[in-house]
Amino acid sequence: MKGVARSSLWVPAAVVALCLYAMAAGAQTLPQYGAAIHLGVQSCAGSTCHGAVQAFAGSTVNQNEFAVWQSQDRHSKAYAVLLNERSRRIARNLGLGSAAGAPVCLNCHADNVPADKRGRQFNIADGVGCEACHGGGSGYLGVHLAGTSDHATNVAAGLYPSELAGPRGRLCISCHFGDDGKSITHRIMGAGHPRMKFELAAFTQNQPAHYTTDADYAQRKKAPGALQTWVVGQAMMLNELLEAMVHPRRGRDGAFPELVLFDCTSCHHSLYDIRWEARPNSGVAPGTIRFNDANAVMLGIVLRQSAPQLAAELEERARALHQALALSPADAIAAARRLRETAGRAAGAASVGDARRLLAAMVRAGLDGQFAYHNAAEQAAYALDHLTAAVRGSVGDGQYRAMRAAVAEARQIVAKDYTFKPAAFREVLADLDEALGRR
Repeated sequence: MKGVARSSLWVPAAVVALCLYAMAAGAQTLPQYGAAIHLGVQSCAGSTCHGAVQAFAGSTVNQNEFAVWQSQDRHSKAYAVLLNERSRRIARNLGLGSAAGAPVCLNCHADNVPADKRGRQFNIADGVGCEACHGGGSGYLGVHLAGTSDHATNVAAGLYPSELAGPRGRLCISCHFGDDGKSITHRIMGAGHPRMKFELAAFTQNQPAHYTTDADYAQRKKAPGALQTWVVGQAMMLNELLEAMVHPRRGRDGAFPELVLFDCTSCHHSLYDIRWEARPNSGVAPGTIRFNDANAVMLGIVLRQSAPQLAAELEERARALHQALALSPADAIAAARRLRETAGRAAGAASVGDARRLLAAMVRAGLDGQFAYHNAAEQAAYALDHLTAAVRGSVGDGQYRAMRAAVAEARQIVAKDYTFKPAAFREVLADLDEALGRR
């Protein structure tokens, strides 16, 4: 797994403290909104800095980070995407003129800091470059280049601590969903933008790693494993969804609620392909627009293992939100605020514990119908990927292959929301349940 270490079968109780710290650290100012000058990717790309063609042998950092970003990382092509035909069409539909010049597009497809925060070598066409994630270089470049600082010193000077799950989650979510300064809206998706989906641990795993998670990296940066990252990401994404729902601007689109906060398949499905089914104890009625509660479902399953009373409260308040949506905007906002308060406490209490036990609980929840809707099934497929990998050392080779085959099939079933079949997903979960029970 690139970029984030696979967790062992047991994740210690220290995860509680990690989650609390990660959430608090996530409040740090994001690079795009900081006071530092962004010097441009060329300031990092020298051949003796981070621009080597190959990794340096014996170095604590690979020093080929720029080459990896430029050749393998989609972030380096994010601005170029704004020049293609699809982006031009989206811009026309929204009346924006050029997508490559519209702040609403540049805010996520580039390092769109204000003009007075751009250094001489800064180039907006570089896309989502080094400083978009690591912070403006003017603060930390001096101590960084001196060669005498450690990571803590660099962070104190302005380097963004993206190795920590909390800060990384907040940074990634700010573009892959939105924040107070920028948002992906239903209007933008209606104009042709792809549906936004996000899961922190999976996106970290799939990101081309420009670092090596060896013993030295672990000692310097104390980065969490995949399962800890997964739990933190679920809590942070749920919090951001609820923050947007109660926000007077982000939560509304004229007379309507902001529909990006809801499950797309509530409306976007064939009227001739009847797929709706009741999800147990959800409070969701047919024909209603469903709040996207996939992260709450995941968090609830984790909490049943580590804090069952809080799990019951989270699930009850999520159900109350679904029911309030059928009453009035005021009722819905009040219910969202109550759920957000519970979710905040849940972030500190959620502990993975025994990965095999949690995997079995995840499978049981799915067999009981908790993943009847695509968004929850999609998040469950990510979770099953992490959890089956985490139990690798405790199962036989044949058992592990059967489990991974079932997960691969689950990922295929959720790949397209408009073809998702709940019954097919449950069949795969039954196969996984059978494989998990083998000895």
